[in-house]
Amino acid sequence: MNMINTLSLWLIPGIIGFILIFGTAKRIPTYETFVEGGKEGIKIAFSIIPYLVGMLVSISIFRASGAMEFLVSLIRPALEFIGFPPEIAPLSLIRPISGTAALGMTSDLIATYGPDSFIGRLASIMQGSTDTTFYVLTVYFGAVGIKKMGDALKVGLLADLLGIIISIIVVTLIFGT
Repeated sequence: MNMINTLSLWLIPGIIGFILIFGTAKRIPTYETFVEGGKEGIKIAFSIIPYLVGMLVSISIFRASGAMEFLVSLIRPALEFIGFPPEIAPLSLIRPISGTAALGMTSDLIATYGPDSFIGRLASIMQGSTDTTFYVLTVYFGAVGIKKMGDALKVGLLADLLGIIISIIVVTLIFGT
């Protein structure tokens, strides 16, 4: 365990040092290249802001309007029938949209049910097993001008669905209900 802690402390500085030494050996102007990359990063950050604001406003409206609670109340009987905890439904619906909102929901679930409860464990594993598909497509694809994202959306949502299903199976098998 001590070796892992030491390795984790030196891994990032080691990688950065390796890149600098390698770039210098290849006669690449490392500092100038770093500065150019920083400039590009700032340009990308500014181009992402409108998409990010639009996504955050949409999520806020969806939650504040009560639409989330209404949707969950509609599908509650079906969720209970298949053994899906209805308490997790809002997290599974919001996770593909916003990582920050999903993290807030995960924190609320853990505070309400406890970190060692079935719901707390499931929320934690689901948080780590799924991705912010709509966020990634909206922000990053929009920033670089990709218009046709249908296949990426399908694959991303399928991966999210599988992450949700497998997290339920794993938590049920390992920790029980």
